[in-house]
Amino acid sequence: METREGAAAAGDSVLDFSRLSLNTFNVDSFSEERRRDTRQLYLNYNRLASFPSSVSLFSNLEFLDISNNGLSAICEGITRLARLKTLIAKNNRLDEFSLPKEFGSLQLEVLNFSGNRFEEIPLQCMKLLQLQSLSLGGNRLKSIPAEIEQLTRLELLYLGGNLISAIPPEVAYLPNLSYLVLCDNRIQSIPPQLTRMHSLRSLSLHNNLLTYLPREILSLVHLHELSLRGNPLVVRFVKEMTYDPPSLLELAGRTIKSRNIPYYPCDLPANLLRYLDLASKCPNPKCAGVYFDSCVRHIKFVDFCGKYRLPLMHYLCSPQCTSPCSSNPQSDAESEDESSVPAYRLQRVLLG
Repeated sequence: METREGAAAAGDSVLDFSRLSLNTFNVDSFSEERRRDTRQLYLNYNRLASFPSSVSLFSNLEFLDISNNGLSAICEGITRLARLKTLIAKNNRLDEFSLPKEFGSLQLEVLNFSGNRFEEIPLQCMKLLQLQSLSLGGNRLKSIPAEIEQLTRLELLYLGGNLISAIPPEVAYLPNLSYLVLCDNRIQSIPPQLTRMHSLRSLSLHNNLLTYLPREILSLVHLHELSLRGNPLVVRFVKEMTYDPPSLLELAGRTIKSRNIPYYPCDLPANLLRYLDLASKCPNPKCAGVYFDSCVRHIKFVDFCGKYRLPLMHYLCSPQCTSPCSSNPQSDAESEDESSVPAYRLQRVLLG
């Protein structure tokens, strides 16, 4: 909401002091009743160099917009806003040292710190367990903390326009995440754990450094939009494979798993039991093998919606699971359910 009259134009519950070139914000002219009744406060597009501590006097405030000021810090007073649900603080001068220690005690549902100077996501933000929308686009972030998995109510995560080079697997443990925006970063690969994000509807990855996609992305059955334009996705089938010969431990583990040799906790040390539990089944439908640490990394193209062919990374148990003699760029490891993804499975694939 932008100002119309300069102040309090939208009713008793809203105070709008945006675009007034304010250097300070004084609440002395407001009665105690007016402060108590105010639910929304707009202070955006002013010249506030510091967060007005007087804002904490609006005890029932639910929405606060302090965007487009010159703020370099947010004072401790904000933590007294026990009912605050939405904080918009875009386009200021905030960084990871700008927040009060107890910022994580707020019951925020929407937080927007886009267009600031954050190089790290403050750990205080990882304590906002009611958060549903987190935006930190256009900052200087280099990574996503593993603690992001604590924000289990998150539905939207906007981190576009940063310097992020990797997606931590912990992002996959956000059960309600529907919109993930990671465009305009330096991401080179996508963790296969993303297959667990069953609520994901939109994934924006344009303008990164991706050369392939993990085959597990086919499991995102609710994904309606995938944006990939501006990535150096490979334009021809890559036949080169990297393969490290399996160790004796892996060979033994493969034999036990592929031949279904029974074993019991009393037979093996705990570390070997854990190791056997890590077996991954070879995706080749013609192969009954498994692998642990040693696998063939194999790129193949998959047809999306009959229009785009995207390079997906496959992990096969051995070089024999590919077809080196075939002139078809698809390998024998390709199964019917992967060779063509129907339109209803993915509504939009944006490559250009």
